[in-house]
Amino acid sequence: MMASSTAAFSLSLSAFSSLTSINSQRRILIFSCKSHEKTALSSSLFGSKICVNEATRSKPMNMRNSRVTCSASSTALPSALLFDCDGVLVDTEKDGHRISFNDTFNEKELGVTWDVDLYGKLLKIGGGKERMTAYFNKTGWPEKAPKSEEERKEFIASLHKRKTELFMALIEKKLLPLRPGVAKLIDQALEKGVKVAVCSTSNEKAVSAIVSCLLGPERADKIKIFAGDVVPRKKPDPAIYILASNTLGVDPSSCVVVEDSAIGLAAAKAAGMKCIVTKSSYTADEDFLNADAVFDCIGDPPEERFDLTFCGSLLQKQFVS
Repeated sequence: MMASSTAAFSLSLSAFSSLTSINSQRRILIFSCKSHEKTALSSSLFGSKICVNEATRSKPMNMRNSRVTCSASSTALPSALLFDCDGVLVDTEKDGHRISFNDTFNEKELGVTWDVDLYGKLLKIGGGKERMTAYFNKTGWPEKAPKSEEERKEFIASLHKRKTELFMALIEKKLLPLRPGVAKLIDQALEKGVKVAVCSTSNEKAVSAIVSCLLGPERADKIKIFAGDVVPRKKPDPAIYILASNTLGVDPSSCVVVEDSAIGLAAAKAAGMKCIVTKSSYTADEDFLNADAVFDCIGDPPEERFDLTFCGSLLQKQFVS
């Protein structure tokens, strides 16, 4: 019964379309960094020159093999650098969280399996408990699930607790590596006195395990974590980023966020922050036109895509890649 329900499950994205629309009155600079045919465009607004590929000027460009440098003579640094966790620090979703959800469903004999495509759709919902609740509300609750709403909340919480335990075991075994450039960018920020935080809809214990096990205790001691139910409304609501800026004592306009999803981007922009997207395995085809820059990853030398100086440059100008 649950298998057929799974196949029928789908989620509407209309609720998010308005969050990623572009204000047609805003000036946007589109650029490519490594081009054999370049044309310099002068910007009177920013007093700088940006080079773009003549053949692809009319559309956003793939920055996968590009190293970005800023031509501004001096660049301020962000007051805070805020990272999403899943898909940004580690590409955890397909082979981490999804597997842990399925192992939990199997242990509880619920007759539910989330395949790769279905889980990609479910990721449009921020938060694991919210994800399971929306799924069961749509497809029907398992026979072993309680009937009352309050008991179902407890049931979902127990499933999520077990799922988190299984996920943390994967992290502690270091079976899922950091994405390229993450440690480098965090080190650059910490060395310059830029505040660093991780802002995630995932369970706080899972996020802490990722930060501690994969970034190491020395970095972890300097990174503030905002995760899970620390706010009542999950992304795309901006609550978690507003909480982070208030707690860190920084102005939202001086913060740069690194996200990987459309709902994360919407949350960051709604909080009044600059946002760089580093696409992950599940989000490569999402709409990021409202981002300040889009890359395939942060990258380590010699394939570095951007650094802390570039993050600071976004406080003065906008790039769409």
